[in-house]
Amino acid sequence: MRRLFSIRSLLGFIGFLLLSGAAYAQVDVGIAVSFGPPELPVYEQPICPGEGYIWTPGYWAWNGDDYYWVPGTWVDAPRPGYLWTPGYWAWGGRGYYFHEGYWGPVVGFYGGINYGFGYFGHGYEGGRWEHDHFYYNRSVNNVNVTVIHNTYNTTVVNNYGHTRVSYNGGHGGINEHATRGEEAAYHGRHIGPVSEQMHHMEVARGNPELRASSNHGRPSIAATERPGSFSGREAVPAKEGGHYDRPPQSRNSGGQPDHAIHANELSAHQRPSSPNTGDQNRDRQYQQQQEKLYQKQQQDHTRLQQKQEQDHQRLERQQASDPRMQQVEQRHQQQTQQMAQKHEQQQQHMQQQQQQHQQQQPQHQDSHQNSPKGKP
Repeated sequence: MRRLFSIRSLLGFIGFLLLSGAAYAQVDVGIAVSFGPPELPVYEQPICPGEGYIWTPGYWAWNGDDYYWVPGTWVDAPRPGYLWTPGYWAWGGRGYYFHEGYWGPVVGFYGGINYGFGYFGHGYEGGRWEHDHFYYNRSVNNVNVTVIHNTYNTTVVNNYGHTRVSYNGGHGGINEHATRGEEAAYHGRHIGPVSEQMHHMEVARGNPELRASSNHGRPSIAATERPGSFSGREAVPAKEGGHYDRPPQSRNSGGQPDHAIHANELSAHQRPSSPNTGDQNRDRQYQQQQEKLYQKQQQDHTRLQQKQEQDHQRLERQQASDPRMQQVEQRHQQQTQQMAQKHEQQQQHMQQQQQQHQQQQPQHQDSHQNSPKGKP
């Protein structure tokens, strides 16, 4: 089992990746994001720093509330004969999941994503190992031949088009499937990202300029010559940005996200605080009303969570198609938003009633005190 993609905080929910036709070669437990990552930016490849370095393309990662760009970089292969299989995002029935890249003797499935520089959707056309030496294809790699002599020049025909879509499946994603060889590569001998790559990712995560909401799909650092080198001539900016269609991050007045898809993405209801009007009997009455509404809303929330989970389990058993799963997700989002709006309206209505009742009480007492004796 591969190491899981490290994500610091959670937006969405933890779930199992469905065994879908689009991404069946790799099955992880991870974070589901309700919307896909931006398109891939256009950038130039930095020059290869030395023999034995393998190009690892840039990709969009998730930090809990936003996508951020992890620049492409040259990485010293962990051992001779090993190649890099890039990570990729794929629709998994409940959202988009990230499949972490890995090193191995054969390049596996990376979602059919056209990362460029030899990674055109399937396999790797950027070079090959011969014994303990890596030979670079100069037609797709930026190599200084006066420093690196293990080169060749083979023209590569890109049969996968020039799409910059950065995810597999779902709405608008790449419709590619793993071959038997790619599936075997994942199940065969391989290792996860090396420490330099993990450090590279952490540096990218901490750079606010690399957040998609800041750079709008065009990162100022699109690629680096070496892992973690994010400044100076070794850092290459994007020449062209990628389209970024992020749903709005607004929240309703109840503090719930407007884009939530499932009931378990909504914040838990907080038990109401004790009223303090100065009248113990009135406070007791208001407290009982609030507690009754709290219990009812908790039951509504739990029932909807259970219903949506049953829907997911049924889809898994049926091995439902991506369009069918997306249709169910749209219904879940509608159900979730309707419940959140209903609960918010109930809270507001109860507060208004209690306020009106509290305002009427002093008026009733005053009119009673001012009434002539012997008259009602």
